[in-house]
Amino acid sequence: DVLPSPEGPVPSVSITEIRQYLRAQGIPFHDGYSCLHTPSLFTDDREKQPPSSAANVPYTLFIDKTTGSFLCTATLAEGTWQDFQANVELRHRSVRPASTEEPEEDMRQAREDARCIWERALPLWDLLDEDETNKTKAMFGISLVTDATLKRFGVRYLRTAKSLVFPWFSPRDATLKGLKLVRVEKKGDAIAYVEETLPRFDSYRNLFGLPLIGRRDTELVLTGWELDALALHQATGVASLALPRGATCLPPALLPYLEQFKRITLWLGEDLRSWEAAKLFARKLSLKRCSLVRPGDLQPRPLEALNQGLNITKILRAALPASHKSIVSFRQLREEVFGELVNTEQVAGIKWARFPELNKLLKGHRRGELTVFTGPTGSGKTTFISEYALDLCMQGVCTLWGSFEINNVRLAKIMLTQFAGQRLEDQLELYDEWADRFEDLPLYFMTFHGQQNIKTVIDTMQHAVYMYDITHVVVDNLQFMMGHEHLSVDR
Repeated sequence: DVLPSPEGPVPSVSITEIRQYLRAQGIPFHDGYSCLHTPSLFTDDREKQPPSSAANVPYTLFIDKTTGSFLCTATLAEGTWQDFQANVELRHRSVRPASTEEPEEDMRQAREDARCIWERALPLWDLLDEDETNKTKAMFGISLVTDATLKRFGVRYLRTAKSLVFPWFSPRDATLKGLKLVRVEKKGDAIAYVEETLPRFDSYRNLFGLPLIGRRDTELVLTGWELDALALHQATGVASLALPRGATCLPPALLPYLEQFKRITLWLGEDLRSWEAAKLFARKLSLKRCSLVRPGDLQPRPLEALNQGLNITKILRAALPASHKSIVSFRQLREEVFGELVNTEQVAGIKWARFPELNKLLKGHRRGELTVFTGPTGSGKTTFISEYALDLCMQGVCTLWGSFEINNVRLAKIMLTQFAGQRLEDQLELYDEWADRFEDLPLYFMTFHGQQNIKTVIDTMQHAVYMYDITHVVVDNLQFMMGHEHLSVDR
């Protein structure tokens, strides 16, 4: 994915400007947690009434306070702040605004593929015999998850691919928009879960469990995995949703669906990365309504807690409030310090799989740290850094590249070759297969080249951090970003 280029960056809009514009246009609004709520510009009942009588119109349009992007949950129309303003102008000229719901060709194809798979998949209790059902449930570690829970969430099983199938239904009309397939792979004694989504990774925005949420639900548990949402709901009856990409990111497009909740508990997984992600997501969701379940031996992920017979309600009650006061006592930090001592390996950061010697020097990649690599021209800095960044990216670290020295096409070619571990120019028939896999990495490129205004670059980085939950930024190299004239003055 390429972020907006410097020639036409996303014009940033402040929350003050958004409020002023809405007031000037006579559009009523409520102040929500992450969004402003207004009546929709896209529903028919909006046409019949003057703005002043909007008291009884449902507020189904949400404007993101950080970016100005909007989503109407009634019609699924969405767009940028500029699109919103254009639609307001159109409304004054009594032209029907165009809905943006028309899916592109890729999305249409993905929906069609999803529909075919969904029709071939069976409910787990409809397999040939009880023995096959029990074996399948045991393989996924869901022997204690009841058929009633699986049925409620609409989970099916695709026998040919030995995969569980999780549906993505449109919140508007309950049509099938896509699927997630999960299968188990054994690696020695350990088992790994392999996921595949339709549509592809970046367009898959399913808050799994959303159709089961009632209008009156005010408390929610957000999990990082579909099976955790099942376990939580079964054990406690609370409203629970699973994020589409686990602890990797919380796409801003999903925030409007989370506005109705007064209290959100984030229980994303059982490792320190999930804990870090929960703290990051809580900032997006508004700290004052969020609580976090701290990972630990007695607080594993929800499915594991169900399997171990732990009291899940008690774990939820013990969740820590996300908002720290400005001054704290050690008593409030005590649990966190203990967590760091228990998980010393994880605290050291994410280890590089390909560079054991580097792990000895740096221990791992930790957020909030700056590492500078230096060396003469042509010594292999870019080649090494792309391998180093790719290593982390393959482990789910959301990475943003700012390559001011070489263009993105050449950089992507280097990284794809490193990813495939072979010269693809000699085997072009393999290109699509490797490119598809490479496309699913959480990797983004800035489109700057040569000398840049540093403020523009930093604004773009901040935008990327909010949109894609970037946790690793690579700048190659600093002198191109600074321009040569600064070097003699202030190294």
